[in-house]
Amino acid sequence: MDRLQAMHVFVRVVESGSFSRAAREFATTQPTVTKMVAATEERLKVRLLNRNTRGVSLTESGALYYEKCKIIVREADEADNIARAGQTQAQGLLRVSTSVAFGRRVVVPLALDFMQQHPLVQMDLSFEDRYTDLVAQGVDVAIRMGKLSDSSLGARFLGVNPWLLTASAKYLQEHGIPRVAADLGNHPALVYSSVLGDDVWRLATPKGAMVTVPVTGRLRSNNLSAVLAAARNGLGIAAMPRYVASDSLASGQVVEVLKNHTLPEQEIHAVFPSPKLVSGKVLAFIAYLQGRLGVRWWETLPKV
Repeated sequence: MDRLQAMHVFVRVVESGSFSRAAREFATTQPTVTKMVAATEERLKVRLLNRNTRGVSLTESGALYYEKCKIIVREADEADNIARAGQTQAQGLLRVSTSVAFGRRVVVPLALDFMQQHPLVQMDLSFEDRYTDLVAQGVDVAIRMGKLSDSSLGARFLGVNPWLLTASAKYLQEHGIPRVAADLGNHPALVYSSVLGDDVWRLATPKGAMVTVPVTGRLRSNNLSAVLAAARNGLGIAAMPRYVASDSLASGQVVEVLKNHTLPEQEIHAVFPSPKLVSGKVLAFIAYLQGRLGVRWWETLPKV
């Protein structure tokens, strides 16, 4: 017999003053409730209730047992309610993992805005460019770039991360402006080695044809800020996510190169440990990100 259920039944028998009324509350029969109370008395080797034709009353031991059971049952109900609320409401600690550059420039302002809107949420943000084991690290949701491999993890599509080619206006004045993709081979490339480490850039022409261009890297770095700084300082042409270059483009420190060509976009996904029984805080954060990572999302990021 489930001891917690037996305590719950015992409390309701005492408070309702009747085996039959308690049975109706638990959608069972009076004999079943009577047997449960009797089994508890047998286990404890003590009489808890006096029974007579007018109803039930507590023995001295029963009164002491009732007071403790009442506390235990209330605490158990509160625990259940907290767990259910966690599944339906945005509250509690939310552990989020993301890459360093995307996390610092994009996730941080969005996370802070989300916390402003959901005051019951606390957030633990971790930044790593290698994939994190969500289960082992206790991560609630990870923001990942690129196509996902098949796995048992849950996932939601958030948006796309477009890339572009950029350089300083001074560099282009001195070295010439590329007109077609093949011209890139005549310029020093600034390569983000975490993604474009093969020194080959792939572009779609205005007519949709895919062109592969081998480039010679004057600078290679796994840090996007370093690649952007090199482009601003006129050291060559860089390929990078548009969100990284957006402020420098707006200020004129760099300009877009081959605007009529497009680099492959990266998909952005939210990944979480299991597709089943996803908590309310995770669902709320994912829905928020989906609403913010729409068309030209890099232009509407909250300011921090």
